[in-house]
Amino acid sequence: MGVMRMLGWGVLLLSTACGASRTAVAKAEPGTGGSGTVSGDPGVASTTRRYVDEDLGFEIVRPTAEWQLDETNERTPEGLAIPVILRHRVSGAQVVLQVAPGVATPTQFAERLTQGLRQQPGFTTTDPQPIALSDSAVGFDFQVGDGVRGKVAVREGNGGRVLMMLATWPTELSEDVTGSVDELMAGVRPLPEPSVAVRTPPRAPEPEPGDPR
Repeated sequence: MGVMRMLGWGVLLLSTACGASRTAVAKAEPGTGGSGTVSGDPGVASTTRRYVDEDLGFEIVRPTAEWQLDETNERTPEGLAIPVILRHRVSGAQVVLQVAPGVATPTQFAERLTQGLRQQPGFTTTDPQPIALSDSAVGFDFQVGDGVRGKVAVREGNGGRVLMMLATWPTELSEDVTGSVDELMAGVRPLPEPSVAVRTPPRAPEPEPGDPR
């Protein structure tokens, strides 16, 4: 399975994500749907709501109720999962989450995705830089013509996976939505790795006084 084939799909998906008219494949309801679940009371502020996908090993905490989470449960033949798309109801911004096998580091994924986007008509990007999501996370900004801006964040997942977040929004709303996109990306995190209990051999009983052992 070549990393370039997987990143080729990532470029195609990101190009598609720039269209604001993409329809939701499925709508996630609290506590239902796919392999993920949404926890929290629907009447409570969304900062208390947490979407968990135990199969792919990640969680999402949405920063505001304006972010709608749609499950897709798509998976490419190359092994790239596209479990959810998040849409900002007011601005039209959206964030596509991809979960890839760890065939490369986050930096390598970001560098090759940047190279692929720069070959697409109308795309310009910054160089990948370390970002604050984690010690190994990297990201870059991009623009498509005059109408669309976006950013990509790549960080390690659990179980040898990599999490890639691809955000797009209309250029005229950049100042209003950028902070919310950053908050949402910070809320996409790998679940803790399951701990492995270490078993110690049972101790032999202490000999009783006078015991010849």
